[in-house]
Amino acid sequence: MVLKVDVAPDLVHGDVDEGYGAVADAFRRNFAERGEIGAACVVHRNGRKVVDLWGGYRDGVARKPWESDTVVTMFSTSKGVAAATMAVAHARGLLDHDRAVADYWPEFAQAGKEDVTVRQLLSHQAGLAVIDRPLSVTDLADRAVMADALAAQAPGWAPGTQHGYHGISLGWYEGELLRRIDPQQRTLGQFFAEEISGPLQLDFFFGLPVDLDPDRRAVIHGWKPAELVLHLRQMPPAFVLGFLNPRSLTGRAFKNPAVLGVIDNYNRADVLAPEIPAANGTGEVRAVSRLYGELATGGAALGLDPVTLGALTRPAAPPSGGTKDLVLRVETHYSLGYIKPFPQFRFGSSADRAFGTMGTGGSFGFADPDTGIGFAYAMNRSGFRLWDDPRELALRNALYVNVLGERPQLPD
Repeated sequence: MVLKVDVAPDLVHGDVDEGYGAVADAFRRNFAERGEIGAACVVHRNGRKVVDLWGGYRDGVARKPWESDTVVTMFSTSKGVAAATMAVAHARGLLDHDRAVADYWPEFAQAGKEDVTVRQLLSHQAGLAVIDRPLSVTDLADRAVMADALAAQAPGWAPGTQHGYHGISLGWYEGELLRRIDPQQRTLGQFFAEEISGPLQLDFFFGLPVDLDPDRRAVIHGWKPAELVLHLRQMPPAFVLGFLNPRSLTGRAFKNPAVLGVIDNYNRADVLAPEIPAANGTGEVRAVSRLYGELATGGAALGLDPVTLGALTRPAAPPSGGTKDLVLRVETHYSLGYIKPFPQFRFGSSADRAFGTMGTGGSFGFADPDTGIGFAYAMNRSGFRLWDDPRELALRNALYVNVLGERPQLPD
């Protein structure tokens, strides 16, 4: 069972600007009422940090406090950071969303993928949620092995006709595509470090640096896969059944190599060392908020232009066969590496121009251009929701309803 820890009020820290006290109140209640162990929440508005909160324990077993500079693995919230990296490449003219991936990466054309566009790949429509070739953790750090496995993969459905969450594979496909279009042939993690996190001074990493102080890193307190059957009111039953079935599309999408299918394994050094841009991004929560804050206010510091920003903010273009996700087995909307608001997952203001990604266990980061908001929350106790974890939702509701006077962040 998931660890339960009492957190004293004096272990909750941070600052909020005047008028944002409701967010701080919700953050404190997460520890008192919602079982939070360790977490941080940061909000940027119109380019300025207005909420910066952290607290609890970065290690609930050893009772090591969560500090201001604690870094945490954010699972699929990492996808939003990787998508921002691809957006920078787009703004620099390195890729066209509507060209074939094979135009940039000829080997990708194998197995019926010759017409898959960059847009389809980034929007989970390419049918490449599963990698059939068995992979080891060691393989993940071998670029040649990974590139060959990715290129050889056959789509699981006709690209563009359906979509399904590329839960692990998306980041590897993004990484290899970026390496092909970057004049310096850098990995996604290297490109991000040199072109984004360095200039913006963001503590966020794809592939944990060997010299990072291990005492800065939060320990993930996750659930075992079998526990999902006890939480069918929180997790969609169809997704749970698929995840627990190793032969299903859902089960296969998250478990190659098998260690990636268990949350607590993301505490392992060998899982954090290679670049897994869709899943193992690790950093300060304020780094994700700052990045989304830049995206929400024009992206000047990132070198973005109106064309790229327009592509990120416009509504998702669904596949021809509808919006039922073949992997998550629920309705979803995706666009260019991000999830977009839809009736079952309302985030941001009423215009629905927001974009972001949520992570396993409850983390979430997004940009809302209509309010100038960059929001990020991450924690180390894993919850049982695909999105709208009660802790994160309480913070987002406090921000949007109590502070901004916008709509409740609840499903229609």
